[in-house]
Amino acid sequence: MTTFYFIRHGQTTANTQYIKQGIINDERTHLTETGKQQAEHLAASFDLSGCTAMLVSPLARTQETAAILNAKAHLPITLDKRLLEISYGKWDGQNNHELERQYPDVYDPVLHDVLPTYVKYAKDGETFDAVVGRVADFMAAQTAAHPDQQLVVVTHGFTVKAAALAVLHPQDPMSLPEPDNTSVTKITQTASGAAHLWYYNRFDAQTY
Repeated sequence: MTTFYFIRHGQTTANTQYIKQGIINDERTHLTETGKQQAEHLAASFDLSGCTAMLVSPLARTQETAAILNAKAHLPITLDKRLLEISYGKWDGQNNHELERQYPDVYDPVLHDVLPTYVKYAKDGETFDAVVGRVADFMAAQTAAHPDQQLVVVTHGFTVKAAALAVLHPQDPMSLPEPDNTSVTKITQTASGAAHLWYYNRFDAQTY
């Protein structure tokens, strides 16, 4: 059985400006001082000595978070495009509040985030199912490559949610909000494909 510790990156400038980051990778998407402190706090509280590798999305915000987490653990790092954030297509880089005002029919009124139907307006936007599929493929491949090992996965909010959706298969994907910055989500998967979500969006260092 392989254990995955999915970690969302620290706060970015775009997070503070309510920008849909998607796969943009510019000055707005680097960690803020708060984001660096979040990663440092997690690094101090999460013992990575039992882990064998760190798998990281190629974007700057995840690599910056991973570098802070790995400063003492010195785990081998591999970048994997399957861990990229969902791409909102032409909506990448736009203000989420403005988009919700313009297209309220494709937003969840409680979460203030896009529904799967957002793709009817966002040209070239990636579907929820496509992200769930690539993250499920990532977990299957890593389970085969790293049997009975513990892996740290530094990625993005929707990508972590997609991993959980791949395990839970809820009828309504909006029933699961995206996790917070530098939270930890634990998933295990066996060689036969049986997967379990042990916890989601956790900050309690005693139970990692």
